[in-house]
Amino acid sequence: MLDFLAARAVPATEQISGATYRRSMRVNSPGGSVLCGTASISDEPRRQALRVELSGSLAGAEQSAAERIAPMFDVDRDPSAVAAVLGELVGVDLGLRLPGTVDPFEIAVRAILGQQVTVAAARTIATRFVTAFGPELPQPHDERGLTHLFPTPDTIACLEIRQLGELGIIRARGEAIIALARAFSSNGLRLEAGAAVAPTLAALIAIRGIGPWTAHYIAMRALGWTDAFPPGDVVVLKAMGTRSPAAAAALARRWQPWRSYAVLHLWRRSSVRAT
Repeated sequence: MLDFLAARAVPATEQISGATYRRSMRVNSPGGSVLCGTASISDEPRRQALRVELSGSLAGAEQSAAERIAPMFDVDRDPSAVAAVLGELVGVDLGLRLPGTVDPFEIAVRAILGQQVTVAAARTIATRFVTAFGPELPQPHDERGLTHLFPTPDTIACLEIRQLGELGIIRARGEAIIALARAFSSNGLRLEAGAAVAPTLAALIAIRGIGPWTAHYIAMRALGWTDAFPPGDVVVLKAMGTRSPAAAAALARRWQPWRSYAVLHLWRRSSVRAT
């Protein structure tokens, strides 16, 4: 999980140091107000648990923060149930979890920014996006470098295409991001764990510039959908030994309802071989 997050981390909002993941986040307080701060999540293997430390600015919203963080790390999954279906594909990575998110809008935007570019390039453009449009964390800044929150849908919905273009975001992706933000702001699009998959995929694909691959990836991480299989993923096709998306989809039926985990295993294997 840390390897996956580290490769994609946007420095202003995320950091990985050793066995600890740190990020900025917004949390709804019991009174209904929105609190801003940082969270540090680290592994405690002896307790088979994650340790979460929150900044003082999130005091009083501990339960809400935990409810956002738990699905990000897929803590409720039973790895043995996944392994029983995936079989030899699991190999030594029995405990591989599905990376979720504390901010579904963030994942959706970053999925669009990452279309047809490398992970490193997507990270660079996402960093520009955050520092240009994301609010700074309340003073004093986090002493270890986290400085910004990810922009809200309302902020992005009000932007003009040229403002995104000035960051190097091509017009088609800029239009898709603004359309996505407006769909969020109008409450016409709800991305949250447990949401119905089929209508969510349809709503995403209805946005010009979001295709099936991007929609599946967003559903995988924002909804925690366990059965996503991004069509035509080049790395997956290569790992499965075929050039045909249809053939790959047919072969992948044996992994249902855990195809998201199969994709993660194939991505990880390819990454390990590459390094």
